Amino acid sequence: MQQRGFKNMKTSTALILLLHLSVHTVDEGHAINPSCSCIRFTSTHGKERGTFSSPDYPRPYPRSACLLYTFLAEPHQIVELVFTDFDIYKEHLDCTRGDYLKVYSEGGVHGPGPPGINEYSSWSSILCGNRADAPPALYSHGPVMVLEVKSGDKPSNATGFIGTYRFIDRRNFETDGVKVSDAQCDYVFASQTDRPAHGRLYSPRYPSSYPTNVRCNYHFHARKHERIKLVFEESYLQKGDESCLNRADIIKVFDGRITTAPVIAILCNEIVGYEILSTGPDLLVQFTANSETSGQGFKASYQFLMDDHSIADLDGGKKSSTGDGSPAMGPAVSAATSSCDQVFRSDKSRSGKLTSPQYPSPYPPKTQCHYDFLARGRERVRLVFDDFSLQRVTGSIIDCESMDSLDVFLYVDGRLEKMGSYCGNDVPKPIMSNGPKLSIEFRGIYSSRYSRGFKISYYFVEDYAIATGKQLPEYPCAFVYNSTERRKGVMTSPNHPGLYPRDTECNYFFYGRKNERVHLHFTHFDVEGVVPCEAVSASDYVQFSSQMIDTRSRRYCGQLRELQIASESNFLRVTFRSNDRLDGTGFRAEYIFLKDTEMQRARTDANDASSHHLTRCWQFISILLVIATL
Repeated sequence: MQQRGFKNMKTSTALILLLHLSVHTVDEGHAINPSCSCIRFTSTHGKERGTFSSPDYPRPYPRSACLLYTFLAEPHQIVELVFTDFDIYKEHLDCTRGDYLKVYSEGGVHGPGPPGINEYSSWSSILCGNRADAPPALYSHGPVMVLEVKSGDKPSNATGFIGTYRFIDRRNFETDGVKVSDAQCDYVFASQTDRPAHGRLYSPRYPSSYPTNVRCNYHFHARKHERIKLVFEESYLQKGDESCLNRADIIKVFDGRITTAPVIAILCNEIVGYEILSTGPDLLVQFTANSETSGQGFKASYQFLMDDHSIADLDGGKKSSTGDGSPAMGPAVSAATSSCDQVFRSDKSRSGKLTSPQYPSPYPPKTQCHYDFLARGRERVRLVFDDFSLQRVTGSIIDCESMDSLDVFLYVDGRLEKMGSYCGNDVPKPIMSNGPKLSIEFRGIYSSRYSRGFKISYYFVEDYAIATGKQLPEYPCAFVYNSTERRKGVMTSPNHPGLYPRDTECNYFFYGRKNERVHLHFTHFDVEGVVPCEAVSASDYVQFSSQMIDTRSRRYCGQLRELQIASESNFLRVTFRSNDRLDGTGFRAEYIFLKDTEMQRARTDANDASSHHLTRCWQFISILLVIATL
């Protein structure tokens, strides 16, 4: 072994390193830098995983050291590395100087290690810092992965790293569709009687990072009376919570055969358990990757479902289905108990009424009811409470756990999660689902002659209950406001004045004439979050920009009073984005398109006014608009 890379290491330290790593081969000189020593791993010795670590771990690793970890799998395998601890001294933010760990995942093409690889090979990623800076797992593109560990001269107490490795059969990640000839990554999935009705699809190279500058099309064709259910189990494209408008790597799902069909979903950033159900027998998934740094990609499952059985995953085929628009009264009940299960499907009816058993008479004690709602395509489930009167055991309500209550459940990250519990006599605000499914459980423990139960109007909506603007088919939730059609009006968050849905992005595009600006006056603003409204605080946010793509604009969240926004040009983009956590009632804003001269007068008046004169300033702007339209 060459000693120049380990001039500060004692002989005993090197021996401990070799024993701990269960090293198979120590190479000399077959790497980028002949001063680096290479540790080769070719087996896990009959165990599911092997172990690797930095020298002397958990004590600080030696200074001025250079070491190559080479992992060699069989030709049909790929390498998976998982760091259980990671602490590499970060001298610079980009990790290119000082201590670092470089990852070469291209196998025998772009990495150091085996013969034929040279100093011109390029690394796929570079790491330094602590555990939060390291990815959950690393995967090779082929049967080879190399880690180059380099430490500088500056003193450091960083402890290095420890992790596990294993070799995985790459055939476990093959897409089940038929690959389109002469296409890099296009597939066709056709429902046939002699083929399974379900399967899987992956981004290119998954679970390793996908290539850059690629576009893949996945075409799904069901038979008549069938639909396609698609679940993105994991999708790791780019970190953060930016608007998908700002992202270079996105997944678009079209509710039809071609890209002119309405868009059901646009996925970006990192998503788990996202479910889609097509309206008809065709679906197109388009994956575009144009960023400089690739993510891991996505894995998804698909299933061709018969219309009559498309709710099997919800009800097991046992629940009664309704959708004719008539109230769901529930079955006849005895004085002792009640059982009422209902499924409401948008392909039967887009709206209807749901009532508690025997409404408006009191519901029987010990009543248990379960209601499932199943939408399709771009639709969301919306519940509007017309009447709500449940038995209250105590005078004050602390929680609904031990009382007659109605619980609402959403599907978040692929799991059923309670959104809220409602009890007493206060009528809940409207509720909207975050996807195609929503469930309700009604628990009537006590009942009384004063408890009417509930009456709910349900709707399957595509417009997110946003009543103004023109909805665009090329986005799941986007609306246009054009001054040539209307110079003033109102814009609201989805489902306002109810709670806005989770995991939702809506964009509002305002287009004025050449010499016009748009002015927004928010009369209500309640968006869950903490300034500066970033992902680290799990904040929802609203963002304003005079550009279609903009990552630098300030974000707004929290509860704000008298918020006013004026565009810098004749175009304004408003982006609302919610996560999968807490909810708010969103916003309501009045908008006005003003000519430049009118806007200048309004700004002058606003600068002269104190904060408690903002309302009068807005009234002044309204007067200007009235004069302009005379």
